[in-house]
Amino acid sequence: MKKNFCSLSYLQMSLGFTILISGMAVGQLRTITGIVTENNTPIQNVSVFEEGSTIIAVTNSSGSYQLQVSGDNPVLIFRHPEYGEKRVSIQNKAVVLVSLEPTTKGIGEIILNAGYYKVKDKERTGSIAKISAKDIENQPVTNVLSAAQGRMAGVNIIQAGGTAGGGFDVQIRGRNSLRTILNSPVNGNQPLYVVDGIPWSSNLTSSYSVGILPMSSLNPLNSISPDDIESIEVLKDADATAIYGSRGGNGVILITTKKGRTGAIRLTVDTNYGISKVANQMKLMNTEQYLKMRRDAYANYNVAVPANAYDINGVWDSDRYTDWQKILIGNNAESSSIQLSISGGSDRNQFSVSASHSNQSTVFPGDYRYKTNILNSNYSYTTENRKVSLSFSNILSSLSNNVISNDLTNKSLNLAPNAPALYDDAGNLNWQNNTFSNPLASLNGRYENKVLQINQSVKAGYEVWNGLKLTFNGGLNIQSLEEYTLAPNTMYNPAFASGASPARSSSSRGTSNLMSYILEPQINWSKDLGASKLDVLLGYTYQSNNSKSSAITASGFASNSLLYNLAAASLITPRDFTDIDYKYTAVFGRLNYRLMNRYIINLTTRRDGSSRFGPNNRFSNFGAIGAAWLFSEESFFKNSKWLSLGKLRGSYGRTGSDLIGDFQFTNSYSVAPTSYNDVPALYPSRLFNPDFTWEKTDKLEAAIELSLFRNLINLTTAYYRNRSSNQLVGIPLASTTGFSNVQANLNATVQNSGWEIEASSSPLKSMNWKWNISFNISFPMSKLLSFPGLEGSTYANTYVIGQPTSIVKVYQYEGIDPVTGQYIFKDFNQDGKISSPEDQMAIRNVGTKYFGGLQNQISYKNISLSFLLQFVKQDSWNYYRTMTTPGNMNNQPAEFANVWSSTNHDGIIMPYSPGTITATNTLTSNLKNSTAAISDGSFIRLKNVQINYKLPKISKVVGEARIYIQGQNLLTWTHYIGLDPEFTVNGYLPPLKTVSMGFQLTF
Repeated sequence: MKKNFCSLSYLQMSLGFTILISGMAVGQLRTITGIVTENNTPIQNVSVFEEGSTIIAVTNSSGSYQLQVSGDNPVLIFRHPEYGEKRVSIQNKAVVLVSLEPTTKGIGEIILNAGYYKVKDKERTGSIAKISAKDIENQPVTNVLSAAQGRMAGVNIIQAGGTAGGGFDVQIRGRNSLRTILNSPVNGNQPLYVVDGIPWSSNLTSSYSVGILPMSSLNPLNSISPDDIESIEVLKDADATAIYGSRGGNGVILITTKKGRTGAIRLTVDTNYGISKVANQMKLMNTEQYLKMRRDAYANYNVAVPANAYDINGVWDSDRYTDWQKILIGNNAESSSIQLSISGGSDRNQFSVSASHSNQSTVFPGDYRYKTNILNSNYSYTTENRKVSLSFSNILSSLSNNVISNDLTNKSLNLAPNAPALYDDAGNLNWQNNTFSNPLASLNGRYENKVLQINQSVKAGYEVWNGLKLTFNGGLNIQSLEEYTLAPNTMYNPAFASGASPARSSSSRGTSNLMSYILEPQINWSKDLGASKLDVLLGYTYQSNNSKSSAITASGFASNSLLYNLAAASLITPRDFTDIDYKYTAVFGRLNYRLMNRYIINLTTRRDGSSRFGPNNRFSNFGAIGAAWLFSEESFFKNSKWLSLGKLRGSYGRTGSDLIGDFQFTNSYSVAPTSYNDVPALYPSRLFNPDFTWEKTDKLEAAIELSLFRNLINLTTAYYRNRSSNQLVGIPLASTTGFSNVQANLNATVQNSGWEIEASSSPLKSMNWKWNISFNISFPMSKLLSFPGLEGSTYANTYVIGQPTSIVKVYQYEGIDPVTGQYIFKDFNQDGKISSPEDQMAIRNVGTKYFGGLQNQISYKNISLSFLLQFVKQDSWNYYRTMTTPGNMNNQPAEFANVWSSTNHDGIIMPYSPGTITATNTLTSNLKNSTAAISDGSFIRLKNVQINYKLPKISKVVGEARIYIQGQNLLTWTHYIGLDPEFTVNGYLPPLKTVSMGFQLTF
């Protein structure tokens, strides 16, 4: 018994000691509660944690929180992305009430991504434009470039049509290269896209989309959901772009995707539904006007109405009227999207995962769809001592486009208004006894593509000792495109041979695959020298690209169900198959020195090597110097009440471009279209040029930045001048050489200069009301400074020294002859006749004179309204450029009813012609290539409108709920003659007007 008693005593003692120790431990922990507010209004989703702890509390809809802390005098940290961070020493308090101030950041507090480094806006020496997630999220677009239009000075973005899945023309401070998408296989003016540190290809190579997508352009940013983007920075001047060397000559667009944030795990669901339609329709002739035009055309020349003039010879109903724009491009395109995202983490570990799906139809008849599926994820980790950091970002996207193979816009404008019905009484396509080419037959053909994009990036860092850090950036980018164009015989009238059987059907398949990886080790060293600070960056880049493409056309099938199986065709015609390796290497560096927080100098340099150039010029050096003076930090301004920030900055340096295509310097052979003895022949297609080298752009900029009255007003004015030389073009050769030209560097110089003005203000800020307004305007100017031997070259009819590179040389239209009723053009060489190119001497600039945007954001309590007005001043080609001869079997604008006659000398069109009169056709052709075809294409557009309403707390589960209505391209004010003043490519659908509605729930 004694033994047992002792055992029990030991047990009791052990239990008591355990309770005592536990009580002491619990005694060290205590619970803190409180409320976080702004002007007595609760703030939700504020992260609250103790310094050094990984335990995080998040405020609820009433701003309340509860958190356990330890220690004698713990420090609480309060964080929210829209408010300034606050640290509070709580001592022995049990209740801590905190008020936060919104981060209405002035210039000095904004952090900018400059690519290889980050810099405070206050301390930057270069030109960097930025738009954030707030500017672009929830907009009814599938490509973020559409949401960025009109928001950044110096960045002119033009959407290439209204068909989903297309591309964009992006010009950052003008076109530096003479090689454009219109005159070269490779557009030498494309910017560099960098997504989470990984360079992306500017465009995918499409072989068969030209019938539906203007310029066969597929922009790579289609593969990123706009709602996944945290910010876009655009690097413009030498100081900002020289560190990218030969790839930064046309500017750099940096895309940063959203990352995980410290705080409790949050699940967000965002979904919307929208309707799009053509924003503007041309007013065309009605049936009465059209038939009068047609009959007058034959009467004017005493020509009998022929048997094939079905519209006026009684075959077609003369009382019938169809609005073909409404039928062919006037449908509503529906769009829907949904995105689920989850994010959260501790002070050392953060993650974010989002998945989105979108589905968009077209305004064309038929069931066509553009679908996107995008998965975006990010994870970041930091050790407790903050010396080691690691982050991963991944984007996986699958896009599919199924659309009509040939755009119906032209047919909607040209079809006779009394053309027959589309379907007969039996519901079949109506060919009207073989007198009518039914436009809906095109719906039997289609263009399809599938795009797969994988982007993986990794960033690792190790702080060796205080101020010295080793980092490594690396990544992999994979792009894959597969496309089909199907042309079954059912696209054509079965009464004719082309539509008789599948033996006349054809199918084309193209593929384009790119795999690229990049490795970039770097060393960063920072040293605080008391009154000054020094930052040094050294790095190395190695990039390898492998691209493969193929294209093949097949015709003659036993059945149209076999069109995807090209091997089933009786005739197969392959095009060139390519397999190209591109290697790029570079060393780069940056030195930044800041003295007394007011004098800043920034040096960047890069030495590039590229496999795209000849062996004699494979390497080149690039660099820049930038400087800034923060004069507001001087003693005479230090205590100024009206000047918050004043800065003068400037930069000068050299960047370059290797956007020339691969192996342009080598001897090349191409496959001939014909064979010899059934053996495919080869012919020489390019001459060797070992001196083939880089295009170079020297950039100069000066700017002043002001922030006034405690950041109430922010102003920036910048002047820039870019001079691009060593233009890579085809230099003409004598025909006796067997070659038309040789790829070489021409000593031509293009200058792009201009002014950029940006202003922003917060004129109203109270407990309930907030109003932010921003404005930007750019005045670009282009000039060809030199072009040796221009007059004797094939470019003599394209460029003029001292004039912009966007000029055209056309006939000078001088009206209609009051006696003959014919168009009059100026006879420049006075030889008594109008001929080309001798009389095409009138110079017109079809470029942009200025452009910009005005943005307003207004909020009252839980309701907010924002809108963006985009404006452009320009002259551009108008409808006359693509008109047919008025009087032939094509409809015309209603304005063309004002025709010249002996009793109407104010007519704008010469007397109608049936289209068979050679002299009239020649005059019409001259009109299309004259000053009459160029007019004011300026416009002001209500680019975007958004109304948001944040619902009151609806449940304990739903932390935040918001509904919104969005509009895109809602209104356009213009005097332009045509469908759309911004987009002037003939035959394609213009950008659409969209209205959408959605909601967002956060759990």
